[in-house]
Amino acid sequence: MLGGAQTDFARHVTREGRTLADLIRETAQSALGDAKVDAAEVEVGHVGNFVAELFCGQGHLGGLLVEADPAFEGMPTSTHEAACAAGGAAIMAAMADIESGRYDCALVLGVEVMRNLKGDAAAKHLGAAAYVPRETEGVQYPWPQLFSELGDEYERRYGLAHRHLAALAQSNFANARRNPNAQTRAWVLEPRNFTEDDVANPVVAGRIRKQDCSQITDGGAAVLLASARFAERWARREGRPVGEVPVLRGWGHRTGRMSFKDKIASSRDAAYVLPHVRGAITDAYTRAGVEGPGALDAIETHDCFTTTHYMAIDHFGMTAPGESWKAIEEGVVARRAGVR
Repeated sequence: MLGGAQTDFARHVTREGRTLADLIRETAQSALGDAKVDAAEVEVGHVGNFVAELFCGQGHLGGLLVEADPAFEGMPTSTHEAACAAGGAAIMAAMADIESGRYDCALVLGVEVMRNLKGDAAAKHLGAAAYVPRETEGVQYPWPQLFSELGDEYERRYGLAHRHLAALAQSNFANARRNPNAQTRAWVLEPRNFTEDDVANPVVAGRIRKQDCSQITDGGAAVLLASARFAERWARREGRPVGEVPVLRGWGHRTGRMSFKDKIASSRDAAYVLPHVRGAITDAYTRAGVEGPGALDAIETHDCFTTTHYMAIDHFGMTAPGESWKAIEEGVVARRAGVR
């Protein structure tokens, strides 16, 4: 991994008078600059995106990546959609290109413009990743509803207390204040905003309240991936020891049943609520030669809702199944003192 870039997620691209194409160009150029890689050295491009066709009326984002630099003309590109894992799918495709020997240097870029629509319209478009219409018909906010049902399943199997979800929300907003690119870094919230107060923290759907939800935003992120031989040449050119170049060691990739009810039905007799998630994690551990979370300095997880974050804790193996609350109460999932 030679370098990369992320845009400021607090931006509103449409209000700036800019477009999805502008954001792709800006993100790609920033990543090239950070990695100190010339555009002409990039041999293949992969773009991850969820629903640009619905939010922006724009498809074929690989073509927009070619527009990001004159040297990209003719470069092979692909666009990948895997809901919230679209960026991960794009990275895996680039890895496969490099591991096969087809290409030595790949630019992988994830991008979304979602602040151009009002909440109800945005929620409807985001529902495209659910099982339509089975999970979406007559449901105002499909994903808050479905992830509320994840919390319901934890409560049914193991018990679940709101205070533990609230603690995760408070921790995540505190983390965002340290991140210069976070959308919520300047938000000011009081303790009551994390309670079950229907005014200070209103219900969105089921058990999911306002501060249990992540935000949709406009943003892009990109990374330059390279083969070992390219990285060796690059390191010599930059005067860096080859051994200091970051390496992607392990990965996991699984796909569960489409509907949430079918996912839960498949795991009725399993210890983990979402066995496919647990499998993806243990696959990554195995490929990387990592015994478990105790061997890691940090974990960054997709916390689209607090119930997702809660699920991730035990699925990472930080606690026994159903005991994520222990890691929360013991502070295991909080940022360590002194860590930036």
